[in-house]
Amino acid sequence: MKTTIKGMVIACMVMSVNYFGYCQTDQQSNFYIGLNAGYNRGLGFQGTLTASNLIESLPVDLRIGVGYTFLDPGSSADARRIFINNATNGVPEESARAFDYRLDIMVPVSLLGLETSFVHFGPRYSSFRANFKYIGGNEDFDVTSRQVGAGLGAESHFRMSNKLNLVVIAGVDYFFDNTLKGHDTSYSPDDDNVNPRNDNQNNDVEFTYSDADDAIKQPDIMPRLLIGINYQL
Repeated sequence: MKTTIKGMVIACMVMSVNYFGYCQTDQQSNFYIGLNAGYNRGLGFQGTLTASNLIESLPVDLRIGVGYTFLDPGSSADARRIFINNATNGVPEESARAFDYRLDIMVPVSLLGLETSFVHFGPRYSSFRANFKYIGGNEDFDVTSRQVGAGLGAESHFRMSNKLNLVVIAGVDYFFDNTLKGHDTSYSPDDDNVNPRNDNQNNDVEFTYSDADDAIKQPDIMPRLLIGINYQL
């Protein structure tokens, strides 16, 4: 699923850039490529392809994007207990990242008197991976999730040259709960779990999805503040 979606997005972007790069007339292109960076509940980067004024009777722009964000993975001690075992040896090292794929419908608005501004909204898809290592403890495992979501935001574009615009984006994405998988264990929102571990600090009752979700900081509410550039093809 991850590979298919990533391939489709990249293929669409590449084909669009090639087609409109070679087939332009004297008129200016209605297509822009962009690169943004900033805060996305962590340091995030995003590449975009925007189609402007495709339908004259429908005054909206369409944008597809692929993002990469460095995230807080969560609690290494709890992750080990919930997905592996109750061992406490080893020095923990942890990291996390998420790919996100998005489609934005961009509606022109008047925002703070700025000339070119939009409200945008659309569907989202996230591929999250957290890694936990315990140096000296012989443990190294990933916890993953795949989530769908939706996003809303506003942005303004500032002309820097004939083909180059500065872009400032603020918004928030929300991702719905989905199964967390790690090692040979998984926890699902309906608690139809696979090989759940026992909580030795709570009478050996089985851990639940809520416990796993509290321990692992998978995408949920993702505030975004990005700045970047758009180049007209």
